[in-house]
Amino acid sequence: MTKSEYLLTVEEYDSINELNDDDSWLLTEARDVTQFAYAPYSNFNVGAIARLINGEIVSGTNQENASFPAGICAERVLLSSAASQFPAIAIDTIAISYKNVKGKSDKPVSPCGICRQSLAEYQQRMQKPIRIILSGMEGKVQIIENAAQLLPLAFGIEDLIKL
Repeated sequence: MTKSEYLLTVEEYDSINELNDDDSWLLTEARDVTQFAYAPYSNFNVGAIARLINGEIVSGTNQENASFPAGICAERVLLSSAASQFPAIAIDTIAISYKNVKGKSDKPVSPCGICRQSLAEYQQRMQKPIRIILSGMEGKVQIIENAAQLLPLAFGIEDLIKL
């Protein structure tokens, strides 16, 4: 038997003020776009903003539905939008923020499992790592240099080929 260890490397900052100008701007935009989320059930508004490698900016917000499985997370809205509008252009960085209408929004939260799988697939498809910036409306900021670190054993096309 052998054991393998998978590591997640996260840069942590005390606030947005410690970020470079480009990352600070992107996170500010992610915080701003949370106002366009449709989250009447959870009251947890999520905004995601991507900077593509060509400089274009794409956004996404969570869109809930009374039929709960029909809702879609901000990250997947963003990925679908980017793939539709700019099908051959890779994403450089995504900033994700949230506003908890009924509570605090002062710590980073990470993408759900489905979004992690979607990020891994998009990154593999484009053959370019995606940087992820995570933060609430204030407080600490986390940066992950490669979205694939969020799901180290992601299911991918190579798994289907083996079947």
